[in-house]
Amino acid sequence: MTVALMWEAKAVEGRGDELLSWARHQVLSPAPLRRETYRAPGDRVLVIAWWHAGYDADLPEVPEPPAELTARPVHRWRFEQVQPA
Repeated sequence: MTVALMWEAKAVEGRGDELLSWARHQVLSPAPLRRETYRAPGDRVLVIAWWHAGYDADLPEVPEPPAELTARPVHRWRFEQVQPA
């Protein structure tokens, strides 16, 4: 089974580049199968990490960023891959 962990944060206005840099430098150990980082308008940053694991597996996640970088609490989601119909 493949599980995707998603982490999304909104930076304080004007600090999106700092939040993006911070997120890109976070090390997940062990490393995921794949990891991608995205940015969006409104100084939002998204990290998606894929793992071969069960939905409830204990997996490393991107931690909370420094409070002075974020405009609101971090959002986290976990998804499991489904087979094609």
